[in-house]
Amino acid sequence: MSNLEGKVVAVTGAARGIGRAIVKGFLAEGAKVVALDMSWTPSGLSGDDNDDYVKELEVKQEDVLISTVDISDSLSVERSYIAALDKFGTVDTLVNNASLRQRNLFPPTGKITTLETKDSDWEKMFGVGVFGTLKITRRFIQPMIKQNRGSIVTVISGGAMHTAIGGAYVAQRSGSREMPYQSAKAATLTMMFYLADEVREYNIAVNTLIPGNSRTTGYDEQNDARRAEGTTPSSSARISMRPEHMVPLTLFLADQDANSGVTGKCFDVPIWNMEHGLGSPKTWRDPDADPA
Repeated sequence: MSNLEGKVVAVTGAARGIGRAIVKGFLAEGAKVVALDMSWTPSGLSGDDNDDYVKELEVKQEDVLISTVDISDSLSVERSYIAALDKFGTVDTLVNNASLRQRNLFPPTGKITTLETKDSDWEKMFGVGVFGTLKITRRFIQPMIKQNRGSIVTVISGGAMHTAIGGAYVAQRSGSREMPYQSAKAATLTMMFYLADEVREYNIAVNTLIPGNSRTTGYDEQNDARRAEGTTPSSSARISMRPEHMVPLTLFLADQDANSGVTGKCFDVPIWNMEHGLGSPKTWRDPDADPA
């Protein structure tokens, strides 16, 4: 029997990409899932064939709550939280995966310089990625506090990496032109480091994941546009991986608590996979992805 069997897991950004892979991973382990997303209607972009996926979840309706939520809106978050408790009675784990992607804000390439952005661009990005993550965490952590155990797992980006020297950040891809997306991810990373210390007394683990280069919704259109302008990185540097590469570590962290000692950490997912015998990025390469 899996340690996750019967556990209630809330996943944001659950309709597509990494979130969808994570939802399927938890269901395969016997967990009950609150699948949260702003829209369950296919967008028409690559990787967004939602119809079959939604039907798959509806078949498992005893174990799944499909919830439409705008995490940047407190009332919307509250409605989803109440629905989750009404259906399952508690929440054991929260996976913060939802965000506003750079290519959603600046289609199709997602590339723009800091000085070219407007205040409203930052407000939109932080409204979802930072404040939305805060709103959903602040609400869905309440059952974990009451039961004195739980786990928060948050997906960020490899563009900003926290170091142990003076608490500074090192921009890993400063040439990628991804403002304000990477700033929002850096802010979320700091928030999760602080939260881990603050909720340790409630035996709640808080950890953060840096995904590898994943082929998610709209990835193909973005790369086509970048190739057209000659700015797509080489395939050797940026292997396009299946979103499923995020699942093993997410499942592991979902079963942790603060007393386990695995809390307050930021994991590079491809490195963790290799260290645990789960293969290199080439193992997880998406065979259908165009060479980047």
